[in-house]
Amino acid sequence: MKLQIGNAAPTISMVDSDGNNFAIPSGKKIVLYFYPKDNTPGCTAQACNLNENLEALQAKGFQVVGVSIDTNASHTKFKAKYNLAFPLLSDPEHQLAEAFGVWVEKSMYGKQYMGVARTTFIIDENGIIIDIIEKVDTKNHSSQIH
Repeated sequence: MKLQIGNAAPTISMVDSDGNNFAIPSGKKIVLYFYPKDNTPGCTAQACNLNENLEALQAKGFQVVGVSIDTNASHTKFKAKYNLAFPLLSDPEHQLAEAFGVWVEKSMYGKQYMGVARTTFIIDENGIIIDIIEKVDTKNHSSQIH
């Protein structure tokens, strides 16, 4: 089932890359963004743009959280390299990606494979999806979040 605006987000309860508990619903507005891989050009641009605008997003009441299938060890290095000030979730079994409908068939150089579709979910305090951004502008992503 493809999630839509107005749907309840899948319930999450896990530990982030910093060792802190993360849950949905959380009582906070959440920018939950799924990205394909740490340290790739588009993913780095997206993370850095969100990080550069983190204070403005937090002033609007948002908690920013990234998700990829990379390990927590990879996330720790990625965060340190770019001084990212928000948590990342490790989803190596792609359970979150599947629950949110972003684990999809992709194609590169004519080869089909499964991977994460870059997608951002804006979730309200009660765990309801209030926006879905599928056409992510990696260099200006924070300006797409309202």
